[in-house]
Formats: sequence, structure tokens, C-alpha cells
Amino acid sequence: MESAHYFNAQPGVPDVRKPLTVVLDGVERRLETSAGIFSPDGVDKGTAVLLDEVPDPATEGELLDIGCGWGPIALTMALRSPNATVYAVDVNERSLSLTAANAQRLGLPNVRTSLPDGVPAETRFATIWSNPPIRIGKQALHELLLRWLPRLQAGGEAWLVVQKNLGADSLLRWIADELGDSYDVSRESTSKGFRILRVMRRAD
Repeated sequence: MESAHYFNAQPGVPDVRKPLTVVLDGVERRLETSAGIFSPDGVDKGTAVLLDEVPDPATEGELLDIGCGWGPIALTMALRSPNATVYAVDVNERSLSLTAANAQRLGLPNVRTSLPDGVPAETRFATIWSNPPIRIGKQALHELLLRWLPRLQAGGEAWLVVQKNLGADSLLRWIADELGDSYDVSRESTSKGFRILRVMRRAD
């Protein structure tokens, strides 16, 4: 699969659904997947590191998965925080369809799939988890992060997983410089060649 496919609103390959069996939140789950999305054959290494390393999301309020794919991050957030609302955001409409279908399969009514512009402007997030799409290019990545990270609520946390050799440390410095003193930005851990970055908005 050409990586560009999953950056497109309408992937240029046929949407042929197939079964996907994965472990999420410690339990084997039977889901569905398709071509033309990110990591269609399972949980990618970076996302697996994120799910293994970060603390549980906020138990209530609004949570966000930036770039949901078939849904591993959003579904895990919803499983761990059933009283929260999880926004699963992607530019790829096939990803949104798959995440919605997989949430329904798991009986997770607290997952809302949305194009970026569909998220209400006033929504603020208690927790953001993301394996951000580094390969979209630096400028596009920076625009993406500056769109969502400032929407953390006071005391809210974002957890990002970034491959070390794809510029995780320079991205960390850039985030800290851009967001300024109202945020604590840190490298929390390193595992299997990936950095876990934490961004917390300080309480007002």
C-alpha cells in the first residue's frame, strides 16, 4: 500500500472489508479492517508502545485520538473510560467508517468519529492520545499538532508516540517552544525505538 493512500479523504484502493483479530486492553477482539488506511493488518509498533506505556485516560469528559485509522487508540480509550466521550478524528473517511463499525462491534457508544472540521470548536479535551502521522511532512505535522494540542483543557494531558529516528527529540523541542510556558512538555520514556512525549496544559 502506498502510504499516501491513508492521508486521502477517499483512498485510491477498493474498500474490501476483512476480519481483524487483535488484542486491545488485554482482551482479544474481533474487528474489521480494509486497505487504504494506516496499518490495516493490526496494531503498528508505535501504537502498541503508546498503549503499553501511557497511563489510563481521564475517566470522564472529552478524549481525543488524532488519526484514528481502524480505531486501536480510540477503542482502547473508550474501553478504559466508558463514561468519557472519545472523539476519533481522521481525514480518511474509510478510517472513520471502520472505527465506527468497530466501536459498534465492541458495544462502545461513547466513540464519536469525525472529520477534523466536524469537532465542535468549543470542545476541550481531558486526554489526547496520538501516533501522529510524521510522514505527512513537517509543515503539515506542525499544523496538525497546533490545531489540537492547544485544545487541551486546564490540567489535561496529551501523550504522543514518535519514532526516535524520525525526529522525536526535535519535535519535542518544537512543541515546547510553540506552546510556551502554559504547558509542561517532556519526554517520558523510550521503548523499542520510540519516544513517548507528554504535553500537559497547566491549570489556570
